[in-house]
Amino acid sequence: MRQLIAGNWKMHGTLAGVAAYAAAIKAAPAHADMLICPPSPLIEPFARALAGSAVAVGAQDCHGAPQGAHTGDVHAPLLRDAGATHVILGHSERRESHGETNAHVQAKVQTAVAARLIPIVCVGESQAQRDAGEALHVVKSQLIHSLPADFTGVVAYEPIWAIGTGLTPTEDDVAAMHGAIRAALLDHLGDAGGTVKILYGGSVKPGNAASLLGQPEVGGALVGGASLKPEDLLAIAAAAPRG
Repeated sequence: MRQLIAGNWKMHGTLAGVAAYAAAIKAAPAHADMLICPPSPLIEPFARALAGSAVAVGAQDCHGAPQGAHTGDVHAPLLRDAGATHVILGHSERRESHGETNAHVQAKVQTAVAARLIPIVCVGESQAQRDAGEALHVVKSQLIHSLPADFTGVVAYEPIWAIGTGLTPTEDDVAAMHGAIRAALLDHLGDAGGTVKILYGGSVKPGNAASLLGQPEVGGALVGGASLKPEDLLAIAAAAPRG
């Protein structure tokens, strides 16, 4: 299947920079799908700037309810109206800083799908959990309890210890974890688990993209800091295997 290269801008970016970035990113390679997930106020400007191109726009989170009295939150139908096609859910920074549980993530997945958004559900272990030999158990538990039984969407494996640190797992570690995730998806979702893209995230950059994207069961990348420069994100996308 075609790989998906998704850029997670986190809390970066300005309205003034949208036009130039969009103009540069429109040169996306034809053999991979590309997605930009900026802060919510930039979704609609990006959707307008990228209209007619092959690059999609996504959000970084949504609330678990379709609407309501939730000050400061954004509901999934509004993200869709603004031009988003995807939404990142359960990122470790949300799980840690906002206390999001697997149950919260599952509720958000269901709301996102109802709003016709494609959820990208993040899973991953901490350094302490990996050192204790608990990485596989932690990731499988997150999958089973974050994904509804009828899940349709994307999963992103992001080892917490590799996010923004410059550290990356070995190729063997990535292949082993992605293989285990695929097995868990098949157990949890049945045959549908074989069609779910599994992205790798965590200090992905042009220099290591080809080796990471070439591992078995890796279906793309969720890119953090490197996505802020269009030339870097394009280089990562160019490194994706051709089907």
